[in-house]
Amino acid sequence: MKDCMFDYVIHAAGVTKCLNKEDFRRINTEGTQHLVRALVDLQMPLKRFVYISSLSIMGAIREEQPYTEILESDTPQPNTAYGKSKLEAEQWLDSFNEELKKQGKEFPYTILRPTGVYGPRERDYFMMAKSIQAHTDFAVGFKQQDITFVYVADVVQAVFLAMEKGKTGRRYFLSDGEVYQSSTFSNLIRHELDNPWWIRITAPLWLLRIITFCGEYVGHLTGKVTALNNDKYNIMRQRNWRCDINPARKELGYEPKVKLEEGVHRSIKWYKENKWL
Repeated sequence: MKDCMFDYVIHAAGVTKCLNKEDFRRINTEGTQHLVRALVDLQMPLKRFVYISSLSIMGAIREEQPYTEILESDTPQPNTAYGKSKLEAEQWLDSFNEELKKQGKEFPYTILRPTGVYGPRERDYFMMAKSIQAHTDFAVGFKQQDITFVYVADVVQAVFLAMEKGKTGRRYFLSDGEVYQSSTFSNLIRHELDNPWWIRITAPLWLLRIITFCGEYVGHLTGKVTALNNDKYNIMRQRNWRCDINPARKELGYEPKVKLEEGVHRSIKWYKENKWL
């Protein structure tokens, strides 16, 4: 049997929704630790380990208007169990590499922090398409919300660039380089669905708080993971999702190719062709 050898490892496995908060850490943080330790113990000749983290590790910062881009130098303040587990994994990679350096070794990791990833097979944004198809668009909060997106193909582009040009310990935010309002995504979905009639509902944050609290409670009772949970509340109430992708552009040569209009077109087309819609 031939020895297994890995030049590159892309670690994108993880969970975004769990019934119990402890499971986020067990899977996203401890799972990363187990994988990295196994690679080192087996002395795999790695050229690059690319860890897919998330913009969510930053939390609700720079929320004062006019909103400004979240920077790598900002102090993370994750407000979700998911974001905390991803940040803890990042911090562990730092500390683990420092320990290896004392032994004259190095673990060649690079971290990517994409904003909201969408595209074929994605299920959270797909729920919006299902809702609009059923004639309802639902938004939360009356304060301006600046949101960002990145199409899955551009995340893949960044992964390959990080494999080739990434530097150990560097972090890179990923988006399509544009900033949108919350209604933009809904309008594009509706257009791709041939403009069904709809009712657009904007609910206050306190109502979302009640809905997500009840959703999480019901989830624990039934044992089924629900999208309407406490993490969802914190994500939807966050008003600023701008992020600085200039380091990825300058250091990796990353240049997003798919803007939101084209990405939504491709996504809805895939959902239709595969009978999801």
